[in-house]
Amino acid sequence: MSDLADQKCVPCQGGVPTLSAERVQELLGRLHGWGVEKNHHILRTFTFPDFKQALDFVNRVGAVAEEEGHHPDIYLSWGMVRIEIWTHKIDGLTESDFVLAAKIDRLTTA
Repeated sequence: MSDLADQKCVPCQGGVPTLSAERVQELLGRLHGWGVEKNHHILRTFTFPDFKQALDFVNRVGAVAEEEGHHPDIYLSWGMVRIEIWTHKIDGLTESDFVLAAKIDRLTTA
């Protein structure tokens, strides 16, 4: 996981192929707690003891997303945050999606 988290997200200009199912599974194995849906996006649900801690986490994720220039879909509710990541420009997964997920994982251990 740490090697992915140490990389930078690469802006996608479009016109690149999405990752193969095999590559998605390989990269998924380097993350903790993430799943893949339809080989299109990766997702993970984080739980917290209250709304404030969930919101604080969302704000930290937002700061990382802005720094990387790669923005996940974030769903916030009381004590729960669900994050979905894919590269919107190509409507599928790239390695940068896994880099961002690893950076988000790192927030849970900081």
